[in-house]
Amino acid sequence: MPMKIESILVASDLSARCDRPVDRAIALSRNWQAHLSVLHVLDSDKVSDDEADVRRRILATLPEGEAEPEILLFAGSAPETIVRTAQERGSDLIVTGVARYNSVGDYVLGTAVDHVIRNAGVPVLVVKQRPHGQYKTLLVATDLSQCSRAALVKAAKLFPDAALHLVHAYHVPYEGWLTSDDVSEYVRAEAQGELDAFLQEPAVPETLRARTAAKLGYGETGQVVAQALRETGADLIILGTHGRSGFAHATIGSTAESLLSWVPVDTLMVREQT
Repeated sequence: MPMKIESILVASDLSARCDRPVDRAIALSRNWQAHLSVLHVLDSDKVSDDEADVRRRILATLPEGEAEPEILLFAGSAPETIVRTAQERGSDLIVTGVARYNSVGDYVLGTAVDHVIRNAGVPVLVVKQRPHGQYKTLLVATDLSQCSRAALVKAAKLFPDAALHLVHAYHVPYEGWLTSDDVSEYVRAEAQGELDAFLQEPAVPETLRARTAAKLGYGETGQVVAQALRETGADLIILGTHGRSGFAHATIGSTAESLLSWVPVDTLMVREQT
């Protein structure tokens, strides 16, 4: 059953790429018939900024002919204001962008995105690409935890018409010391059994099991995810997070921060509900 999204909050910093998350939020709000709010946080030291001018600049980032969304202007700390506003307004989804690219082309998330992912009680969509239609192919990276299972279920409900792929990375411990192929086969079979059991849990509906293309990948998580992105052509990757101490507690391990910095596609972070 599709998940009902009634309210979307998109954070805009009026940077060069701020139109990407705004455009994606508009597309999602239209598809879900959800209320859309565009939030811009004013610098506390510049509260006297002309709010009318800021509103005009925000409107200038909207697609031509698009109906004007609700625009929210608050002064304060951007990370804290985004989380607080989402909580106070009952937002079901937060949409944000990346701060910038660094010298080697990686995405710099910035402290605002890190704080929001750690503290928001709703999914956070980090937009990197200019939208070209709705998401068509989802890739869920899992460590087979309850948290990542919840992320899989939520992603499936949010995007019921998208193709759904699930990838789990495994490796052979002390492989350099082993000479028998039987050990590698045993470890792979064990990992496959764990992946199968993950999908057979009652929390995963039968319709979702039938829809999910699950695959094991041998190697480090980053390498496995990169390969899966190439093979599936996914335009959205989903990661679960415990939301306790930053990306170190993401369900696929400390690799999550690295993944968020280099994967070229949009990323949906789903926090475990406690």
